[in-house]
This record gives sequence, C-alpha cells and structure tokens, in this order.
Amino acid sequence: MGLLIELQKRIPDGWFLRRLLPAVLFFVVAVVGGGELGHAHWNDVSLAREKIADALRTGGGLSADTVASLVLFAVPVVAAAFAVPYLASGIGALAAGAWPWWLMPVGDLVTRWRQHRWVEPDELARRSLRANADGKPLRAARLDVRRAGALESERPGSPTWSGDRFHRTEEKIRRQGGDLVTGWTALLLGAQDPPRAALAEARDAYDAACEALVWSAAFTVLGAWWWPAAPAGVLLGLASWRSLRHAVEALCRTTEAAFALRETQPPPVQP
Repeated sequence: MGLLIELQKRIPDGWFLRRLLPAVLFFVVAVVGGGELGHAHWNDVSLAREKIADALRTGGGLSADTVASLVLFAVPVVAAAFAVPYLASGIGALAAGAWPWWLMPVGDLVTRWRQHRWVEPDELARRSLRANADGKPLRAARLDVRRAGALESERPGSPTWSGDRFHRTEEKIRRQGGDLVTGWTALLLGAQDPPRAALAEARDAYDAACEALVWSAAFTVLGAWWWPAAPAGVLLGLASWRSLRHAVEALCRTTEAAFALRETQPPPVQP
C-alpha cells in the first residue's frame, strides 16, 4: 500500500489511475483468478486469500526469489500500461469511422446495414402514433426516442455513429466558413487558454473511454480461464461504450463552440 501511495505522488494522476492501476488489477485477477482458482474454484475466497498471502510473504526480508517475482510481475504490468494507449488509439480510429484499407469491406457492410436500418423521422412519428392508438405506450415511447435521435442526425454514411457525428461537426464548421486545419492550429497553439483547455479535457475523456473499452475486452477474454471476469468485462464494455458516446458528443459540441468563439473574436493587433 505504501508503494502505491508513493507511486501516486510521483506519477501523473491520469497515467496512474487510468493505466497503471487497471494493469495491476488485471494481472492480479489473471494470476489469482485465472492461474490459481480457475472455473472449478471460482468463488473460493479462502484459497484466493491464501495465494495472495503466499505471494506477499517475504520471510522478514526481500529474498532473491521475492525480487525476481516482483520484477516478473512488474514487467507485464508496465508493458500493459504502455500498450493500452496504443490499442485505444486504434479503437478511437475505428469509432471515428477512420477504418484502415484492409477493413474497408467490413466497414462498407456495416455502413449499408446501418443505412438499411435507418428510418426517416416522419415515418417514426407515424409509427409512434399507431403504437399509441394500439395501446402500446412503451413502443411509442421508444419510437419517440428514436425519432428525437433521427432529427439530430442524418442518414448514416459511416460504419459508426461516432463517425457520423464527427462528420456533421466538420460539415457545420465548413458551412460557417471555417478552415479545420488553420482553426485547429490556432486553437491548440494560440493564446486562447479556455477553449484549448476545454478541448483537451473533452479529448481526454474520449481517450479514457477508448482505454476502458480495451480493458473490457481484456477482462472478457480472461473469462476463458476464470468465468466471473467475462460478465465483468461485458458490463465494463457496455458502460465504456456509453461513456464513449457521451465523450464524442461532448467533444463535438466543444469543438463547435470553440470554432464559433474563435470566429467572433477580433483578430490580434499587430505591434
């Protein structure tokens, strides 16, 4: 515990809380749950406590075996903490609709499937009225929610909802006469601290949601050796996916507001 407290003092909170601690938790679950308990003794708390106590027992001092065990545990933990951001960047690219060329056939299939499921808002309104007339208020409420979402969006043109949302933000900025490349450079490198901080915070939330999806996949796979990890991973994945949608919406709205604020401000006075 003292080591973790000391690490938290010396490591930035974002890296410590989002990467190092989840990596430690994952490898503890993998070693104790998947390596020792397994499916047969998945709920044997006394056995888990015994294995953890054996691992922590140093016999009054740090022996060579203890140091070697700590190193063998620390290496995959640190490696995972560094690897997760790179895996998360791939998930972020997929969520944004920027699929690599070798996945484009799959992306095209998903896009066509989403377009096939797309229903115009007027049609959803008619279905809602029919559902109310047939005495199905729950179905009518669900259709009203779908209609509200359809009014805020357009016909799908990307494999993901996030990709469509990012595209709408880009189109809105272009319609307002803004230049994305020049605008981003001015926002990120200029002297407007509040917009830049807001954009950084929104992007950080997006990255955090992508990293949480990576951990959810890792825990789900771990369920092959210790089944309680699988439902935990699925629940984490559902929560992370919802967080990702909120982060995308917040990032797009923050970007639109930052560009709008930049357009209303007078140009800097040249000395």
